[in-house]
Amino acid sequence: MKRLFSIFLMLGCFAAVSLNAKSTELKVFQINLWHEGTKVPGEYQNILNVIDEIDADVVLLCEIRDCSDRDGLLPRLKDDLRKRGKKYYGGTEGLSVGILSKIEPEKIEKCAIVPGDKVRPMLKATLTIGDQPVSLYACHLDYTHYECYMPRGYSGTSWKKIPAPITDEKEVLAANRLSYRDESITAFIEEAQKDIENGRIVIMGGDFNEPSHLDWQTDTKDLFDHNGAVINWDCSVLLHEAGFVDSFRKKYPDAVKYPAFTFPAGNRAAQAAGREKLAWAPEADERDRIDFIYYHASPKTMTLKDCIIVGPAETVLRGKIVAADSKDKFLTPQSVWPSDHKANLVTFRIKTK
Repeated sequence: MKRLFSIFLMLGCFAAVSLNAKSTELKVFQINLWHEGTKVPGEYQNILNVIDEIDADVVLLCEIRDCSDRDGLLPRLKDDLRKRGKKYYGGTEGLSVGILSKIEPEKIEKCAIVPGDKVRPMLKATLTIGDQPVSLYACHLDYTHYECYMPRGYSGTSWKKIPAPITDEKEVLAANRLSYRDESITAFIEEAQKDIENGRIVIMGGDFNEPSHLDWQTDTKDLFDHNGAVINWDCSVLLHEAGFVDSFRKKYPDAVKYPAFTFPAGNRAAQAAGREKLAWAPEADERDRIDFIYYHASPKTMTLKDCIIVGPAETVLRGKIVAADSKDKFLTPQSVWPSDHKANLVTFRIKTK
């Protein structure tokens, strides 16, 4: 009888815990603003309209530029979004990256500062969803030494054609490491490790200016002008080894069927305006996935629900805007697209009590 009573007691406790457990959705939107939208007619209004339409819980912004006061963009966005019935918190701390959040952050600060590249730290916001602490990071990594162009027959420093494609992984990575991207990711991992040790979920997103090693393996070596190259790009390898998950590749592991190119975007409004070129290697297939949302969390605290590429379905191939030629699904806002990059929208399910 006592044993039976104990079983009923255990079942009752389990049921109580199950009833108290809740699942909260968190939508995270990451976008490069392309010099603060100034390359596309409509400029600020396009940014406002896209953020309003996507209606994410968190927005990770980068390339806040071309204004005398970088801190001026987010207050203006927050004010105009409030007029449309949406309340956001957030800021930039004077950086070219920013964070907007419907959940009020407890703190926003600069972090992952790299000696020699002090103009490009990451922005970190800490907040709590239910009883679950979360750390959000926005980044824009060094754009110099963009060496995914080397296998395509272009220089990643001068943006000019070179005599022949360079496909040797060691040579490409040696040139790639002249940038500060790997140092930035190493500094981020050190900072994020403190969050992880304190039971925080970590979500990080931005423009990496570097592809993922998951997109440059043997299955794609003869595609997209990789010219036989297999390259384990530093930033994604470092994050993978530290336990971070590439949200898009988690959902769509097949890089052939779902390449999810985020750069360059087939922005016809920008092309018509002629304010800036869309193609930097016009005789090559320069398409790559260089914008990401990564996360680190226990399956007991957070799971990935969905992710989608946001922006025009069209892409740029050998200098021309062409239709999408993959199985990727796109969410194309009604508003004019403000960027030469496509963006990421990821939906997480956070478990709280």
